[in-house]
Amino acid sequence: MLSLVIDTNVLIAALIRKNTVPYFLYKAWRDGVCELITSQEQLNELERVMGYPKLRRYFSAQEAHEMLMGVATYATCVVDLPIVTFSPDLDDNIILATAIAGKASYVVSGDKDGMLALGKVKNIPIITARRAVEILGIDPDSDE
Repeated sequence: MLSLVIDTNVLIAALIRKNTVPYFLYKAWRDGVCELITSQEQLNELERVMGYPKLRRYFSAQEAHEMLMGVATYATCVVDLPIVTFSPDLDDNIILATAIAGKASYVVSGDKDGMLALGKVKNIPIITARRAVEILGIDPDSDE
């Protein structure tokens, strides 16, 4: 089974808009199609971002809580993250360290100028959500 570290921006996109590629990727994990790897550091970031006032109008507190608790409870949570400095963005380095510690198959991100521009770290490809659903064999354009 493929293991993914899904960047916080993709998880937030899944929360904001249903029936989008990030949502289908999140749903694939919830349906057991892939393994989700996270860390307490990423969970802290996810909770912080969910609280941003500019985002709160797009989802309810209940929806945010359900996602956060679902990820915290059912994802594989790695510890002892390595210190990495591949990105000037500390939050990106946390995601990358999580992927390395969890020996992830892929990092999935929507950050074109940051994460996606790196291409890969420690032989872990960094891909878009669209590419991830393609790899998982999910057709986000189907009417199912």
